[in-house]
Amino acid sequence: TEPETAGSDPTQIQTTAVLDGDEYVVKGHKWFASNAAVADFVLAMVVTNPEGVPYERASMLCIEKGTPGMNIVRNVHTMDHPWDGHGDQHLGGHAEIVFEDCRVPRENLIGNPGEGFLLAQKRLSGGRIHHAMRWIGTCHRAFDMLCERAVSRTMHGRPLGDKQFVQDFIAESRTEIDAARLLTLHAAWHWDTYGAEKSRMQIAQIKYWGARVLYNVIDRSIQVHGAMGFSTDLPLERMYRIARNFRISDGADEVHKSFIARRVLKDYKPVEGYPSEHVPTRTAAAQERFA
Repeated sequence: TEPETAGSDPTQIQTTAVLDGDEYVVKGHKWFASNAAVADFVLAMVVTNPEGVPYERASMLCIEKGTPGMNIVRNVHTMDHPWDGHGDQHLGGHAEIVFEDCRVPRENLIGNPGEGFLLAQKRLSGGRIHHAMRWIGTCHRAFDMLCERAVSRTMHGRPLGDKQFVQDFIAESRTEIDAARLLTLHAAWHWDTYGAEKSRMQIAQIKYWGARVLYNVIDRSIQVHGAMGFSTDLPLERMYRIARNFRISDGADEVHKSFIARRVLKDYKPVEGYPSEHVPTRTAAAQERFA
């Protein structure tokens, strides 16, 4: 992610690495580099072939801590890692980095030149399935708290669970969690069966749907707990701050939904006379993807 470019379009990466003898000279500006301020090394996506096709321009470099020219400017404080009064030295966080003629040994290139996107996608696909699995666990915790509150707390002499608004929260949450779980299982099965490349749509589905469900369930649980849910007496406010991040990180919801729609529409063709006559046009390849 770079401050000057859209994070949802990684083909616009501007940080460059130019080969000079046995070293790459890195110049550019990055931020939201997770844990970079405390890590022993960082992985940087850099443009090594600016004239290449969009997804073969970038490469992955391993840059060791303390390398001259790699300047950790600060940690960018977020809802997940807010300012805590202790400066920029606390563990974790998302660093802003400026590379100024940072010389990196040629052997620190991971894979081959131009394989940056290929390597990133290998990690992202599996990572998104793992995210979805963890989100389901978090959803269950928030949902259990919601239901326990609904049967324990009373209003006007009746449990909150008797209120239709609360019943709606419970029904929506239960159904959304179950749908997210089934989508995640299907995506994992699809990947095992057809491979990562043919499962990109299924993974995009669980990424945006799982992040939305996580956010919704935690939000409803906070609402039913009232002011206490908004306080730090319960873990819900921390869960909520973390959940909000996932609708942006690893690809914004809108990017994944757009990808899903484009992939689906690829499998259809215009039909003459539509809508007076319609013959299904989904291809055999599409049938396999929708298995």
